[in-house]
Amino acid sequence: MSSTTDLIDKIFDNPEAISRESRPLYMQLQEKIREAVANRVLKSGDNIPPEREIASSLNVSRVTVRRSIDDLVKEGLLTQRQGAGTFVANRVQQPLNYLKSFSEVMEERGEEAGSSWLDRSLGLATEEEQNALNILASDEVVRLYRLRTSDGKPMALELASIPRQYLDNPFAIKESLYETLSSNGYRPVKALQKMRAISIDEKRADLLNIEVNSAVLYIERLGMLEDGAVMEFTRSYFPGDSYDFTTEIRTPSAL
Repeated sequence: MSSTTDLIDKIFDNPEAISRESRPLYMQLQEKIREAVANRVLKSGDNIPPEREIASSLNVSRVTVRRSIDDLVKEGLLTQRQGAGTFVANRVQQPLNYLKSFSEVMEERGEEAGSSWLDRSLGLATEEEQNALNILASDEVVRLYRLRTSDGKPMALELASIPRQYLDNPFAIKESLYETLSSNGYRPVKALQKMRAISIDEKRADLLNIEVNSAVLYIERLGMLEDGAVMEFTRSYFPGDSYDFTTEIRTPSAL
């Protein structure tokens, strides 16, 4: 028995029972896939067996299988990559109420955070950096541009600019920027963030291993010290199928 057939048997448990219920077949398939993800039979990033093999094993039409998978893609449980297939989405729940680094969020999930450095440099502040950080054209900034990964999978592009007075050596960063800033006594304690959905360009799409013009969430963050001094200007690109950003909202009377 092939490994794909074994996996189909694990996902759908008792394939012969699929058509015996009164509910539509595609809904039964969806429930089985959800259960397989919840029980970690299918883990984040795992490939879903091909539609034709699921249809053949369960003796249902490919149209039924396609509908069940398409709905789960719209729901966000699954994601599709052109030419590669359908996968369990590796979605990160990241609260916006708390200022945490990428490394800290991944550690809480029990995953290994990683980085591929694209640039580490020191240079005079650009006009954009001057305005964001409230510094002069003659001031220098450390720039840290990297591809952030989780268990080896591309998860985000992150470009951080830090005034040199807070971080002198761009090569001092190992994994966590905030950990290094903390050791220097300059970890930000609050931040202002603004975000918007944009279409990703070809160069960034290649780095994130997603399609050109895919929707991504672009976030600009200004990290501040206790006295309100802005000491971090970070621009990040998050694939839309990888992140759920959450926040707690209260009524004015609860504040």
